[in-house]
Amino acid sequence: MSGAGRSRIDAAAEAIAAQRASDGLVRPLEADWAPRDAAEGYAIQAALARRAGCWPPAGFKVGATAATMQLHLGIRSPAAAFLDRGSIHTSGHARSFSRLVNPGVEAEIALRLGADLAPGDHALERLAEAVADVLPAIEIVENRYPAGLAMGTPMLIADRFFHAAAVLGPPAAGWPASRLAGQDLARVAGRLVVDGVVVGEGKGEDLLGHPLAVLRWLAASPAAAVFGGLRAGQVVLCGSVTVPAWLTGPAEVEVVFDQLGSVTTRFLP
Repeated sequence: MSGAGRSRIDAAAEAIAAQRASDGLVRPLEADWAPRDAAEGYAIQAALARRAGCWPPAGFKVGATAATMQLHLGIRSPAAAFLDRGSIHTSGHARSFSRLVNPGVEAEIALRLGADLAPGDHALERLAEAVADVLPAIEIVENRYPAGLAMGTPMLIADRFFHAAAVLGPPAAGWPASRLAGQDLARVAGRLVVDGVVVGEGKGEDLLGHPLAVLRWLAASPAAAVFGGLRAGQVVLCGSVTVPAWLTGPAEVEVVFDQLGSVTTRFLP
């Protein structure tokens, strides 16, 4: 990218960071700075990660991997965003509802990598061998876009595609590479529970057919390219098996996956 291109990208990252610091909302950028395509969106993300000292990032979320989520968001393909270490929490984490912007919660399957993956296409068997742990997870998202989906996908990508935080459950026992590469993880059923009420259900196969297919998409994506590949220790959120449950106030949230276990988080007044 030329020096002028880098200046545009850095200016866009600075503008997004300033908006978030001001009131938590993100609005369309001036035409000279706005990302023109997904590749520029990921370049802005990378600039944001460097600004925040998140290099390499603690992991990635991949959104819109389920057909229901693509329909919900009006897009046709997944999108990825980096995770910063400070946004990853363990089960039981509590946070103030009032400090979030239009928050929602999602039921996710997370993978923790035990080996590096270079940018590019990989066989599912190789991807399975690279996974150290499978975990139930909750992604906390924010609808911080007054312009809604009119922002355009490149801009949503630049701002990390709704991501706010992740809450991880303990690693599930008994998931060797042979089970990951087979159909077992595709058949795992999960449900999203808010204040004791089941608000959504889905299966691992809803995530591009298999969570490993999500990892395969990520490794070959512009996100992996701009961040220099995937690294051991990083966590990958594979997308929600349900549409988001948008919260209107303090709540207790639990995600339960058969064979994987559960994870909880609380939103305090």
